[in-house]
Amino acid sequence: MSWLWAIIVGFVLGLIAKAIIPGKQEIPLWLTTVFGIIGSVLGNSVATWIGVEDTKGIDWTRHLLQLAGAVLVVFLGDMVWNAIRSNKQRA
Repeated sequence: MSWLWAIIVGFVLGLIAKAIIPGKQEIPLWLTTVFGIIGSVLGNSVATWIGVEDTKGIDWTRHLLQLAGAVLVVFLGDMVWNAIRSNKQRA
């Protein structure tokens, strides 16, 4: 069941990240979900590193770090996706 939650959280974080990033991102929905999952894992890693991975109540810091990770990964992933697509169109 944890893999299902990872997909759901990745999907939601990916969509929120796309909404935060200015402009239009050209990545497909499935890749948005994958990037959201990667960003979530990145945010959890940072939360563990700084010692806020588990607190009493709602883990706002961890959730904000997950969102920041998703924004970063979606932004960079969209740049790579567009670079790959533009190289294929030139060939």
